[in-house]
Amino acid sequence: MFEAIAFYFFSAILIASAVMVIAARNPVHSVLFLILSFFNAAGLFVLLGAEFLAMILIVVYVGAVAVLFLFVVMMLDIDFAELKRGSLQYLPFGVLIGLILVAELVMAGSVWVLKPVMASATAHATPAGMTNTEALGRILYTDYVYYFQIAGLVLLVAMIGAIVLTLRSRPGVRRQVISVQNARTAAMAVDMHDLKPGQGSEGSA
Repeated sequence: MFEAIAFYFFSAILIASAVMVIAARNPVHSVLFLILSFFNAAGLFVLLGAEFLAMILIVVYVGAVAVLFLFVVMMLDIDFAELKRGSLQYLPFGVLIGLILVAELVMAGSVWVLKPVMASATAHATPAGMTNTEALGRILYTDYVYYFQIAGLVLLVAMIGAIVLTLRSRPGVRRQVISVQNARTAAMAVDMHDLKPGQGSEGSA
């Protein structure tokens, strides 16, 4: 019963926050709703017994969203004075979101702490006698190793394509030529001059 209540609670907030991500007009609010949706998805993973995926979702994706938030603030030129001016009216809403997150953490942790019997009744995503991390690694690198490598190649091609599309050659900019630098010898790097007393080199002005 408790597990079903926690599942519906996480799911309802996850769907509502996902809708608000695309419905909110303020990009900062969209990012905050996205973080909330990630926390609720992590709670669902914990209820399923996939704690490693929940941790990865929080550490990786929430960190990436924080970087996205930084880029949004830098690119949109948001007036911080205007944001601080209306911060008090959003304080109750922020407190409500914080209370929801605390309640979700308590509900997810109570499955193992308050009622440890329910942890054995949960549909585990891992075989008996194996941790979630070990099971995930065995599946990725044995049954789906080729698909995993293909996905890595697709991401590599996407990264190279993004670099090529954004690379601009500007005239007048001195660029390094690695092959020329590696081919330099001591004779090419050092220019010897035999200067007589009272004379200067030809290159001095």
